[in-house]
Amino acid sequence: RGTKAMIDWPNVTASSYEELDLKPEELQRSKCVLGFIPVIYYSVLLCVGVPVNILTAVALCRLACRTKKPLYYYLLAVTGSDILSQLFIIFVGFLLETAVFHRDVPTVLLHVVSAAEFAANHASIWSTVPLTVDRYVALCHPLLHRQISYPARARKIIAAVLVLSLTSGVPFFWWSDVWRDSHPPSALDAVLIWTHVTIIYFLPCSIFLVLNSLIIRKLKIRQRQQPCQEERGPPRRLGKTTAMLLALTSVFSVLWAPRTVVVIYHLYVSSVHQDWRVHLAYDLSNMLAMLNTAVNFFLYCFVSRPFRSVVRDIMLLRGGPLHPRRPLPQQQAPTNASNSSLYSGNNKRSQRDSTPLSPRRNRKPS
Repeated sequence: RGTKAMIDWPNVTASSYEELDLKPEELQRSKCVLGFIPVIYYSVLLCVGVPVNILTAVALCRLACRTKKPLYYYLLAVTGSDILSQLFIIFVGFLLETAVFHRDVPTVLLHVVSAAEFAANHASIWSTVPLTVDRYVALCHPLLHRQISYPARARKIIAAVLVLSLTSGVPFFWWSDVWRDSHPPSALDAVLIWTHVTIIYFLPCSIFLVLNSLIIRKLKIRQRQQPCQEERGPPRRLGKTTAMLLALTSVFSVLWAPRTVVVIYHLYVSSVHQDWRVHLAYDLSNMLAMLNTAVNFFLYCFVSRPFRSVVRDIMLLRGGPLHPRRPLPQQQAPTNASNSSLYSGNNKRSQRDSTPLSPRRNRKPS
């Protein structure tokens, strides 16, 4: 099989086909012009991305336990889903199945892994949606945010998103192997492809676009009203938090757009199996999309001073307060949701000046 894959098909005569006992679909199979580049790329991405995401998860876990802010729980869910995507899609799918075993494994196992890959992919993308909704409510409806946003509810929302993502991956058990299936996409393939691009791109990007536009509009209105306000600090923090959210959603939209276009092109114009140019575009678009699972750590470090501080403590093996000294009971969570996020082991002034990832705080009544 390795010898056949290296043959230059356009220069092989018809008699050679018969001598080599090649099937017609093998004669039309497109080449992987990138060679070993994807293997090297995914290996580096895995070796860098998994440790970085584990470090991110530990840091966010400390911040969530320390501040009790729903924001950190949502970011923790995004990080955990990225780790699952790296393990299932990059390690199992690309490296083990494709590079090591050359997909020479039982067909049922291929389909099971495919369903797990799509489930992890959906969880990674849709974990960002509750974060966007929470930021929209916090900035545009702060009074409502005090009542409905608290850690217990955030955990329930995250659990619901993970369950729905796992369920949404089941239909993709029947996803076709676009690299090796020689037949044109069937009606089932069309349904699965459109379901896939809707779930992973069109629907979440529409939500991001609408909510982010409303957030930006609200912030512009507040900037015009700023001269009438006594405090100028909070609007700046809101702008920095919004910048983080916009960066998260924008990076996702940019990195996943090529793959969405290539998959639709494969469905209607030319097959990945038959056209080496589509094959190349599909490989490159997958590499870009998977990059999205490893960039959030650097974004958090760039935006958030508390996150950098916690990461520094972890790297230097310095222990920090993992739990607040006075934990709030779950029964009081809806009432004290906004106030509970004010607590920190550090003094209030340093925390107020250095928390760009957090929503606008409400003053705790004395």
